[in-house]
Amino acid sequence: MRAFLTIAILAMTTQIAAGQEFQLGELVPQGEGTFSARIIQGLVVLTVLSLAPGLLITTTCFTRFIISFSFLRSGLGLQSTPSNLIVISLSLFMTYFVMAPIFEQSWKDGVKPLLENSISQEEAFEKTVEPLKKFMLQHIREKDIDLFEQFVVLDNPDAPVSEEPELRTIVPAFLLSELRRGFEIGFLILLPFLVIDLVVSTVTMSMGMMMLPPTVVSLPFKVLFFILIDGWNLLVGELLKSVV
Repeated sequence: MRAFLTIAILAMTTQIAAGQEFQLGELVPQGEGTFSARIIQGLVVLTVLSLAPGLLITTTCFTRFIISFSFLRSGLGLQSTPSNLIVISLSLFMTYFVMAPIFEQSWKDGVKPLLENSISQEEAFEKTVEPLKKFMLQHIREKDIDLFEQFVVLDNPDAPVSEEPELRTIVPAFLLSELRRGFEIGFLILLPFLVIDLVVSTVTMSMGMMMLPPTVVSLPFKVLFFILIDGWNLLVGELLKSVV
């Protein structure tokens, strides 16, 4: 009897399920592909977040700042003071201070209209990247941009020559220019500390202190010199002036 009731219930359930029609279109909104666009936007956001460190290094002034602070630490003779966390954090906040207006313009012109579905994705990309391109072009040497442009011409000689460089040539040229400027600033930072090292080395040698490393004696003098000239304020101010 129980087996008969079980079979009857299963048969009724199967008939009811067969009478229901499953419409996939009800799950996906009709119209302008909003659901698909949201999925693509989510994937783009995840990709950008994963590439954020590389984008930060290659399209902002972070490279110049971190190289300058590394030269400063080497010039002082302090290998771990200030720590990497302090140096990187200071460089990040200085980069944000400089790039904040550019990021706001990119958000206002490109990202926000895209989220409001007022412009297409291609137009949003162009308007988002445009402020960054202008910033990079202001700090690129013509020699560096010409270096990459000549390889683009060799790669595709039949392509029409455009007045504005492409993004694939702007980014490496900008990074190359920032590396050069960072080393130029680092050289100027090292000079006064080198003079102190030479003076201390000459004095210790003339006094017959052959076994005493000159760097041990010169370290307090270099730190004192850096404090007296208010070195952190001076260096950060000059770095900001070189970019803003």
